[in-house]
Amino acid sequence: MSIHHKIKAMDKRYQIFGATPSPYTQKMISLMRFKRIPFDVHFGDAASLLKERNITPPKPILLPVMLLEDDLGNKVATTDSTPIIRTLEKKHPERSVLPQDQALNFINYLLEDFGDEWLTKYMFHYRWHFESDADKAGTILPLVNSQVNLPDEILQDAKDFISQRQIERLWVVGSNEDTTKIIDSSFKKFMTLFNMHLENDPFLLGNLPTSSDFAFYGQLSQLIGFEPTSRAIAHDLAIRVIAWHDLMNDLSGLNVHKNSLNVLEDCPDSLKQVLNQVGNFYIPVLLANAKAIEDGKEFWETEVDGSVWKQKSFPYQSKCLIWIRDEFNSLNDVDKKRVLDFLDGTGCENLI
Repeated sequence: MSIHHKIKAMDKRYQIFGATPSPYTQKMISLMRFKRIPFDVHFGDAASLLKERNITPPKPILLPVMLLEDDLGNKVATTDSTPIIRTLEKKHPERSVLPQDQALNFINYLLEDFGDEWLTKYMFHYRWHFESDADKAGTILPLVNSQVNLPDEILQDAKDFISQRQIERLWVVGSNEDTTKIIDSSFKKFMTLFNMHLENDPFLLGNLPTSSDFAFYGQLSQLIGFEPTSRAIAHDLAIRVIAWHDLMNDLSGLNVHKNSLNVLEDCPDSLKQVLNQVGNFYIPVLLANAKAIEDGKEFWETEVDGSVWKQKSFPYQSKCLIWIRDEFNSLNDVDKKRVLDFLDGTGCENLI
């Protein structure tokens, strides 16, 4: 192959900038492997890596950052995994991760949001709340974000800086002394119920992975693969989830022609049990946060699973609520009824 053709081939590969301890980076890498879309991944400080290539970083920078073409063919640094997946689906419909059944697709969207926005509370909590976990994360993150041969004296300063910054940001996900028991209880219930669901189906919605599987995997890649405390809990409660996590790393060999998704109405009760966790834990927080944003309140509290949840208002999650409702409102009347019938009694119907 000539140099010209090699360069042209490289131009067609997607460029991903992220970090190994980033759950959303792992979400997208796993998804790209499943869809067999060629890509290069660049681990390190995304802002610096983009500036080296004379590419304007997005604001704010959320990992991963992907270079996507705009309408004029320009490469634009893009972030936020959920819309990125929808963009990729339009350009690469093969090995789709979005259900064709629009009612089932809404359930997939809701579960993906739950994975991205609630499971990440587990991830941040277990990474930075416990001293031993925080010590490990603070030590390893500088090494994977810069260089593994970073001198010890620089490593210690970087560890102190990253640890302080991340621990101070625990408020973003609502991890504090008031919520720690709720997060721990929620994680253990979720792992137990997801493990039970995997007795019925190999993925959330049947015999094929959807975007919600990759959202769950992204967070669990850290909770099972990185954080010591949550990993021990997972091995005690959810051995099937451990196996699922290992398989999700690379599904490029999965035969999509011999497998299919469930019909919404035929999804096992174990999926509704997972959705009960969405309704019991995530939905009250989502609604209370949106109300606080609407009322201009900096702090708010609500009841979650019989306990009081307190945290600062988080504007991004108020947008998540709007986007979920937009997804529901885009359905026709028949599919809206199917969704509402399926969600009845889970608590998720309070969203819509």
